[in-house]
Amino acid sequence: MKTAWLSNGSSRDGSGLKVEAAQTFTVPWSGAPDAALAFVRAPARALARVRFLRDLRTEGAVVRGELLVPLPGLGDVDLPFCSVVEATPDGAELHPQLVSGERAWVEVAGQARWARDELHFAFQFCAHLATPDAQGWGGAAFEKMVRAAAGRTLERVARELPLGIGQAAQAED
Repeated sequence: MKTAWLSNGSSRDGSGLKVEAAQTFTVPWSGAPDAALAFVRAPARALARVRFLRDLRTEGAVVRGELLVPLPGLGDVDLPFCSVVEATPDGAELHPQLVSGERAWVEVAGQARWARDELHFAFQFCAHLATPDAQGWGGAAFEKMVRAAAGRTLERVARELPLGIGQAAQAED
């Protein structure tokens, strides 16, 4: 399994804090091409063994779920996501959708393709976190804690996502 992780850092815009990251990796595949395409086009199957996702469900081409973020002193916070799966000739693309009415949510975009004996994955994540204006040292400290927790979660995604998808692929292969 080959993997690469890129953290694009974080920024503050008018609506709050944004933390971005990207992840690319390959997973070996020895099964039939049709089975590989079916696997990458079915996020519920491909992501079934990823431990930090909760309530993963699909409704037609729409996939929804929650990314769990542990925050010190606050417990697990869930970041909902919603994406649309679009089949491509050699795999699938995941297009993020706006999640409205949430103070914190994550965009999940991605591409998956089959090439001979490997499945190639590329994911992009952008966590949107509505935080109060950092006024005084208390607000700044809170924002720093939230930024660090989101960064750690995306690093955990980098470690565990290839493993979880690899395990699901082995079970299918």
